[in-house]
Amino acid sequence: MNDLPVDAGSRVEPVTDPEETLDYDMDTEERDDAVIGTALIRSLVVFVAIGLIVGGGLLARYLVRSDPVITTERAPLQVPVVPARPEARIPQIPFTDITQAAGIDFVHENGAYGRKLLPETMGGGCAFLDIEGDGDQDLLLVNSNRWDWDPRLKPPPAATLALLANDGRGGFTDVTAAWGLEVSLYGMGAAVGDYDNDGRVDLFVSAVGTNRLFRNTGQEFEDVTAKAGVAGGDQQWSSSCGFFDADNDGDLDLFVCNYVRWNKDFDLAQNFTLDGKRRAYGRPQDFEGNFPYLYRNNGNGTFSDVSASAGVQVKHSSSQAPLAKSLGVAFADLNADGHIDLVVANDTVRNFLFLGKGDGTFDEQGRRAGIAFDSNGNARGAMGIDVSRFRNTDELGIAIGNFANETTALYVRRPLSDQLPQFQDEAVANGIAPPTRPELTFGVFFFDADLDGRLDLFAANGHLEDDINLVQPSQFYEQPPQLLWNCGPEFENEFVALDARQCGSDFARRMVGRGASHADIDGDGDLDLLITSTGGAPRLLRNDQNLDHHWLRVRLTGRQVNRSAIGSWIDVHRGDQVVSQQVMPTRSYLSQVELPVTFGLGKAETVDKLVVRWSDGTTQTILTPAIDRLHEITQPQKTPPETGRK
Repeated sequence: MNDLPVDAGSRVEPVTDPEETLDYDMDTEERDDAVIGTALIRSLVVFVAIGLIVGGGLLARYLVRSDPVITTERAPLQVPVVPARPEARIPQIPFTDITQAAGIDFVHENGAYGRKLLPETMGGGCAFLDIEGDGDQDLLLVNSNRWDWDPRLKPPPAATLALLANDGRGGFTDVTAAWGLEVSLYGMGAAVGDYDNDGRVDLFVSAVGTNRLFRNTGQEFEDVTAKAGVAGGDQQWSSSCGFFDADNDGDLDLFVCNYVRWNKDFDLAQNFTLDGKRRAYGRPQDFEGNFPYLYRNNGNGTFSDVSASAGVQVKHSSSQAPLAKSLGVAFADLNADGHIDLVVANDTVRNFLFLGKGDGTFDEQGRRAGIAFDSNGNARGAMGIDVSRFRNTDELGIAIGNFANETTALYVRRPLSDQLPQFQDEAVANGIAPPTRPELTFGVFFFDADLDGRLDLFAANGHLEDDINLVQPSQFYEQPPQLLWNCGPEFENEFVALDARQCGSDFARRMVGRGASHADIDGDGDLDLLITSTGGAPRLLRNDQNLDHHWLRVRLTGRQVNRSAIGSWIDVHRGDQVVSQQVMPTRSYLSQVELPVTFGLGKAETVDKLVVRWSDGTTQTILTPAIDRLHEITQPQKTPPETGRK
């Protein structure tokens, strides 16, 4: 989340507070984000501001704590024209809204009652997970609740998490109570993974306040937060989270992003406004940062907080205060050394790249690797994130969703020459930047929407302010999601933004998008979409593409590696082409995708081989796997060494 943009193509120039600059040390980009004055008074205020700057440079970039501040906009700049589409046949990939038909009547409760407290506009997440191990992708919807101090009379029953079981055909039944998840908290995100290696997927939920860990017993989710030691601070605000094996010991550790240090009184004291009258949601620049959590799995049902010793606590160089304002995290081996690395998307401060050393410790190298800032050296309002080999080569891409007037980033790894990966933002060159610049993007992920063998890019969009259009005609609270079709690097514009003509009116309908996920909910081989909305209903979109493309799905079970096989890679070989995807549910924003991996094959009717690169470095090959089906692959049991001769 970032400051409220002046217009789809313009930006307020900041005037730096020298004292604050000392603390930020070029790690942050501070922008004036008190939002926009009315058109009638705009010109007058601009002239006054210019006079102050010329006369003495006394305009402060920060909002005064006690008095409302009105920020004005410049004359709007022209939004970049979307580049001409390549000479490629744009596919029809229609999506149908089946939310109600599928039995989903969930409405997110964000607790908003008119005071505009920052957490109200930031949730919530979702996750696809197989709770019973029957192969069907069930659904978790993370809920928040009303504030304890809410002045409204006769509050409704407490809002809770929602767990919905899939019947295998894309129909869902509410099983929240039966599985013990009628839990009320100010929830934000979710992580799924089998942390105790018992063959059942477990669940972690992040929150404003105490986080929760639920162990899957096979019949219910048991709250084991206190025993496991992963509650976090009761005054903290955790956001995206994910399970991964940080130290290569075969069990899943847990990383939890923390956003900013927040409380009601401090938030209200900022007196943010849209126009001197309308209360606005606060900006992250006025809140202190926060350290993330890294919990090491002890292998006995408990975790140890190793955040400080593991090297994931980045500090301001002068004040030593926490730098991070983290909203998204992704995991992948970015320098091909066999150790998993972390990329953290930060809001208005630089992004982090934690290079794993293999022993559970990390070295932060985001600036040297080229992912910390945009191409102009500015930090952006980063939210959702994903990592993928979207070109079917060894090139890795990191997609990060940013604030309005800030394009979605696509950092692409250059050929490796040493152990420090180097990235360059190619969003402008490959067609992503122009269509994504006007939107405020939260959830992003790569997936093959049309099963043609190339990974496309999805974005869930929505503004922070419900009345933003009153002061900014170019901006809307509800915004359409986006599907950027990957037509291949051989075309001038590698990605093309599809619209209602290709994706259908259900897909293009505006909403206040936040979390997003994908799964094959109906067993037909293509990937369906789920988008959450803060304070509103989610949208379940069934993929109704009918392009006669073949596919192959793979579900892994680890033995030496973690049972969920998180961090392992799957390579599909066809002739001289190798398509690779990682088993990694942590993607998007506050959300988790399904554990099985889907490969589109286009018109290909055969596959030469399928190679599993398990996260412990071992490999497994399946020759000529059948297409248009799900393959269940279990890691071979390691043969114990001989102890003597017969």
